[in-house]
Amino acid sequence: MKKHIIIILLAAAITGNIVPAFAQNKAYELKIDGVKVIVQPSGNDIVEIQTIIKGGVQNYTADKMGVESLAMTSLTECGTLIHDKNSFKNALDRVSAQVYGYSGMDYSVIRMNCIKPDFDNVWKLYAEAITQPRFDTTEFKRIKQDAINSLKARESQPDAAIDKLANKVAFAGRDYAKEPQGTQAIIEKLKADETKAYYQSILTKSRIFIVVVADLDRSVIESKVKEMLAAIKHGAPYELKKSFFRTYKSTFSSEPRDLATNYVEGVTSGPQLDAPDFYAFSVAMRIFANRHFLDIRTKNGLSYAPQAWFSTGTTSVAKFAVSTTQPDKYIAVFDKLVDSTKSHGFTAAELADMKVTYLTGFYYKNETNVAQASSIAANEVLHDDWKRSLTLMDDIKKLTLEDVNTAFRNYIGNIVWVYQGDTKKVNPILFTNGTIKKPDNPVGQ
Repeated sequence: MKKHIIIILLAAAITGNIVPAFAQNKAYELKIDGVKVIVQPSGNDIVEIQTIIKGGVQNYTADKMGVESLAMTSLTECGTLIHDKNSFKNALDRVSAQVYGYSGMDYSVIRMNCIKPDFDNVWKLYAEAITQPRFDTTEFKRIKQDAINSLKARESQPDAAIDKLANKVAFAGRDYAKEPQGTQAIIEKLKADETKAYYQSILTKSRIFIVVVADLDRSVIESKVKEMLAAIKHGAPYELKKSFFRTYKSTFSSEPRDLATNYVEGVTSGPQLDAPDFYAFSVAMRIFANRHFLDIRTKNGLSYAPQAWFSTGTTSVAKFAVSTTQPDKYIAVFDKLVDSTKSHGFTAAELADMKVTYLTGFYYKNETNVAQASSIAANEVLHDDWKRSLTLMDDIKKLTLEDVNTAFRNYIGNIVWVYQGDTKKVNPILFTNGTIKKPDNPVGQ
């Protein structure tokens, strides 16, 4: 019942002036020793804090893939200079708190979560993990093996394997071809001391910012953060690089794999993060995903779970993926669907429905402190504007049907296709030349 009430209120918010509860508490930012600290009052007793280190795969060369991921894991899994791993974990378990780090394509996160009465004690452990990590050699060997086991498990999952291949082929020569979790060969060679040195090189005031979602006094936040930052060097000025992805002709790459079905994924352009049609394209891809699902699965039975999505980051792209026993039939249906969508556009009803769905999903997911912090962090890293997480509703509401249709036409063109499975069952020419004649792409792909 509660979920239905939320959806009704959010639908009303899109057409009226109702503001979801988390957006009503006024967020603000501070500068402490040159580091931006963004504070979102939470209205509850949960404390969620995230320290963000910008850069992600831009921070290391391809032969060191996985080093940042291991470093983030080591902060808590190897213990600190004050607590060994077990005593550190036990201290957190006693108050059911969380402290851990993880890495991604564009940035890494070191987060803590606890209830307000335990904040002082948990903050000490959090600051300790960030500024005084131990990188114990015995524990480091253990987490290396855990990382290798995780890589093997992921490689055995066809959906993950095809996406990895798509990134490798589409982004060849670019940072996005790197895998944050690395490879087994690279992980095996990494040492505790070099991983620690790497971590110390990226932990600088010039690369980090902090997000606080909690009801904490401003003076408390200032004093705690200032004390922690005293142990962190300033570092050289840093700016995250952003780039546009464009493919000038459709391509097809395949890998033979002994699978129950075949896996196909395509990658094409999407707007850059600061493009005025960023949200229009995001909504367009969500509507297209519905059409894609309907045509591929419901009408033609070609795939159990066809997907289409807008993958956003410092290089943003549109992706399409299916598992199918009939890849040639899939591309014929796909081409016809894209051609029809570009020729006739989406409908007013589709746009109205997607606005409600888009924003309902956003606000429903952002009920938790951790989700709010993650949204703020992503917008600050990728858009250089954390306030976008609070103004999303207005940005989506003002989109017109022409905005959405134009965005789709402008970016969906030539596609980098990759394939894993039985290579005898696929005709590459259908993917590179298309199954129907198309006009020149308006963005010159």
